[in-house]
Amino acid sequence: MLPTHALAGMALALPLFAVAPELAPVGLVAGLLGGIVPDLDMYAGHRKTLHYPVYYSVAAVPAALSAVVFPSAVTVAVALFLLGAALHAVSDVFGSGLELRPWEGNSTRAVYDHFRGRWIPPRRAIRYDGSPEDLVLSAALALPLLYAVDTTLQLIVIAALVIALAYTLLRRRLADLAPVVADLLPTTVRPYVPDRYLSDVDAVESPRSR
Repeated sequence: MLPTHALAGMALALPLFAVAPELAPVGLVAGLLGGIVPDLDMYAGHRKTLHYPVYYSVAAVPAALSAVVFPSAVTVAVALFLLGAALHAVSDVFGSGLELRPWEGNSTRAVYDHFRGRWIPPRRAIRYDGSPEDLVLSAALALPLLYAVDTTLQLIVIAALVIALAYTLLRRRLADLAPVVADLLPTTVRPYVPDRYLSDVDAVESPRSR
């Protein structure tokens, strides 16, 4: 879930406290943004429009090397942003697929690989977003962050944990509610509603998801 990705992006910046503490704040914020940005495609080709598991990863390598050789606020920010985005896109492969009720395991699409031009199937190491193990992962990422960061960022970490807990508690109920809400939307809006909210199975790829 998004809180897990956000916390994971921030956690990538933790080594900066040991090697360049003055750059840690910018690294934390950049990692946070990198962990969040891919999911801005939630309602516009989710896990395809802004998810680039290969390209983010490739771009992160020279960016990270640049940050090591020429450490500055700019190089660290670029590196942590790309690393956070790459971690997000790659880790989605190890979760569930794109479907309304991912615990049913019907979807064969986890993340789109633009390099190979195909969908990567889900590995389901984390059964689904909002699962209890997803919440445990969020908590494990949050603990060192709460110890290391200042008050402002601590509030962000705590907010992420609260959202993660609420989402976990409501996850299955939200899946039941989504089609009901989608059916109530005006016909002019329905073309922009993700297919998974209209159908439980993504066996046939619609024009909107190509």
